[in-house]
Order: sequence, then structure tokens, then C-alpha cells
Amino acid sequence: MKRFAELFTALDQTTKTNAKVAALAGYFRDAPDDDKLWTIALLSGRRPKRGVTTTLLREWAAEKAGIPLWLFEECYPVVGDLSETIALVLPAARGTSDRSLTDWLGIVRDLGQHEVDEKKRIILEAWDSLPPIERFLFNKLITGGLRIGVSQKLMTRALAQATEIEETTLAHRLMGDWTPDKTSFEALILTEDPEADASKPYPFYLAYQLEDLDALGAPAEWRAEWKWDGIRGQLVIRAGTHFLWSRGEELITDRFPEFSMLPDFIPAGTVLDGEILAWDHAADAPQNFNALQPRIGRKTVPKKLLKEAPAVLYAYDLLEKDGVDLRADRYDTRRAQLADLIEDLPPEAPIRLSANEPFDSWEGLAATRETSRERFAEGLMLKRGGSPYLSGRKKGDWWKWKVDPLMIDAVMIYAQAGSGRRAGLFTDFTFAVWDGNDLVPFTKAYSGLTDAEFRQITAWVKKNTLQRFGPVRQVTPEHVFEIAFEGIQASPRHKSGVALRFPRMSRWRHDKPIQEANTLADLNEMLQLFG
Repeated sequence: MKRFAELFTALDQTTKTNAKVAALAGYFRDAPDDDKLWTIALLSGRRPKRGVTTTLLREWAAEKAGIPLWLFEECYPVVGDLSETIALVLPAARGTSDRSLTDWLGIVRDLGQHEVDEKKRIILEAWDSLPPIERFLFNKLITGGLRIGVSQKLMTRALAQATEIEETTLAHRLMGDWTPDKTSFEALILTEDPEADASKPYPFYLAYQLEDLDALGAPAEWRAEWKWDGIRGQLVIRAGTHFLWSRGEELITDRFPEFSMLPDFIPAGTVLDGEILAWDHAADAPQNFNALQPRIGRKTVPKKLLKEAPAVLYAYDLLEKDGVDLRADRYDTRRAQLADLIEDLPPEAPIRLSANEPFDSWEGLAATRETSRERFAEGLMLKRGGSPYLSGRKKGDWWKWKVDPLMIDAVMIYAQAGSGRRAGLFTDFTFAVWDGNDLVPFTKAYSGLTDAEFRQITAWVKKNTLQRFGPVRQVTPEHVFEIAFEGIQASPRHKSGVALRFPRMSRWRHDKPIQEANTLADLNEMLQLFG
């Protein structure tokens, strides 16, 4: 654990990318293999299941520190992080420990198997044997909230430096349904075994939002297709079966049973990249994302929902054919092979080809883009015809050209303090629109303002609080904010009857009095147009 704590400290004390990569690379060269594997797992989001509630942790920490629980609870929002609050209030450790990161993770992983009294004994003993930084990290491991400020891309780059294995090769090896319980550092990182995991997808190629259309050059070099509003997924067909992966590396095969027929029609050694969409078979067109949303998060899908929102894979790239990796081929070459593959499939197969949209000029394509919402698309994707399929978010060959967000002006009525870096600032807000003479809450937002604006609104909230409800403050209705969002849908769970997709604050409307904020009728009109 000491070595891991040193790594965390080195990463936490710098914002420079090269320094972070160097610290990680040194760790991956010198740490024991088991600890390396767990560090890779933690940095790629694979954490042990939480085995104890934060309520119990707060109670035990207050008791160990000899302070009343109410005082601990007052400290928590000031510090802004539960693990750090616990580490700070506890008395100095009376013992020491030489357990490794892997040893501590074994303890954390097994917590869920114990009764409450035994959990308490284990955690108190741990707190009493660790110095502050290691105690803080132990708390983070318990709560599952460890964030080190290192992307998986940086971690992969450091691992490539330490092992002298190509970064793209490592990125692929780190994909899939692995955990430290199922593999070893040797098997996962150092061993070249293409058959080790038949389900393994490829790293997704991601695009940046287009800022300058003129910089793209001649339209003839580019291909345009709709950016569909669904779930990005890779369909992997190998070893006589199929696997469906989301962009977040979550295996979602069981949630879309429609695809179980595909190994009967598509040869093994095929990997498709595309968008999972709810499909209207009568119109032979995508449904709104709202139709698909009830299927997200379900482990099993009832027959009624399968009938109302049948899914298809709208395929737009072919990454593997007959077991051969095609990612280095030109986009046009991959697309031609994809079109041939889909053309041979029977109509009942739940796959469609996301066709390219023809265009002769950027002006003409801009006019096409304006029809995105009526097609239930988010905009257009632009891909250079000669581009390979890369890993991660890159600039140059692929761009997303989304339509402008929807906007509504709303009144801030509640505020809540942030956590971590935002501790001490009010950053989470509830907004309302007018319904007659009443303000009706309809959404929350916590991003979009500058640090200076967050400091300014924090000072105002402290002086204009009407009531407190735990960490939430009701404030005087005085400020109007422009709220940007990507979509709107009916929601019986909300008092307003609507829910927004990806809401954020785009502008603080100092120029607008609250009487000029939008109304619930305006939201319902948007719902009719875009819901």
C-alpha cells in the first residue's frame, strides 16, 4: 500500500501529463505484479463492490474520533469528501502495516460477507494501522470512490512505456470482461493470446465536436452519416456465439435478446460497430431515444417492452472480418465490406446499414443537418474516406457535427454545495419555470459556469437562503439561467411532467428579470415538437 500511496501522491501533486505518465511508468516497472494488475483495474473502473454503507462509516469514524455524529456531519460538507473527512478526524494510528495494495483490496472485497460487528472490527483495526494518506486511500477503496485524475488513455501510455508493448495493442488487451480475480498481470498484459477472450471488443474510436467546417477542405474527401441517438455498441461474433458491448465497456448482451439469432446469419470472426436503436418496423425507421430508454439498466426485458421497442444495430463500421482485424484499412474499404455483409442478411435480422448521406457542398450538408431532430438524430458524423479506425478520442479524421442544443430560460430556486474540488462552493442547482403565478421545478444542473461565476453565486446563496433542507438551500427567486439540453421527454415522476436530457447551464442571464423566464407551456410545446 505504501508504494501505491506514493504513486497517488505523485499524481495528485502535478497537473502535467508527462509527469503523470512518468510516475505511472515507474510504478508499473517496479511494483509487484498483483499490485500492478489491481492498479490497472482501479484506473479502468473495475472496483470491488461496496461492502459497508457510508452511514456506518460516518458513525464509526465519529465514535473512534470521540466526537458527536452531528459534529462529524458538519465537518463533512466543509471538507467535501467523506474519505478525507474520516482520515482527518481519526486519531493517529497506534500501529503499522506492511500489507500490499492487493492484500487491502482482498479485505475490502470480503467485507460484504461479514456481519456488521465484524465489519466494524476490521475497519477500526485498519484505521488504527495506517498513516493518513494510506487511511484515506483505504476509505476510498471501501466506498468505491477512488478517482486518481488519470484517464485510461494515460494509464495505457505509461504501461506501454514500462512494458515496451505497443499502446494500441495494450488498449485492446485491456478491453473486455476481465477482473483481477479472473486473470493475472502476465496473462492480461504480457501474453499474446488472441483466443484468450473470444468476447473481447476493440477500443472505440471517438470523435470531437466540429468547431470549424472550413478547416475540413474539399467535401469530396469526406463521408457523412447521421449521428444516431441511441446506445453506441460493438457486436462481437466469435466462437459460435455473440457478445454486445456498450461504449463504457459494459457487457449488455442479455438486455437485447433480439440479437441472439445473429450468429446463425453472420460468420464467426466478425465485429461490428454501430448504434443500438429502438426500431419502428412499420416505418422501417428509428424511434425516438425515449422509446429505448426504458430498456437501459434492465437485466431482463419483459415481452411488452420487446414488442414496443424492438432493437436493431444500426451498423456503421466493420472492425473484424473472418477473424482479421480491419481497423488499419481505409474507411471506404471497411464500409464497402460492411454493406456487402448486411446486404446478404435476411430481413428479420436486427441489423441495418447506417447509410452515407450524399452531398456536394458544405452548404448543402448544413441544410441536411437542420433536419436531424425530425429524424431522431443528434446531427451528423463526418469521416474522412481514407481514415483508419483508431482508438479513443482523436482529432483529424472523424468529427461529430451535432445540432445546436435546445434552450430554455429558468429561475434558480434551490442550491446545494459540491464535493471534492468544489467543496465549499454551491454548484448544484434546481431550476423552475412559471406555471401561472407559481414556479414549478423541472430540472437540475451543475455544469456550465466558470469558477468565478460559481464563487459569485456561492456568495449570493449564503446571503439569500430562505430555508434549509439538509444540504439543500431554498433561495430567493432572483436569478435566471439559460439551460441547454439535448432532448425532452414526458416524465410522470416529475412535478413538471417533463425530464430533460443532458441539461447544463449555458449562460447566466443577468439581463433578464425572473418574470421573463419561460413557462411550463413552453416546455410542453417543446415536448410536442421534440419529445
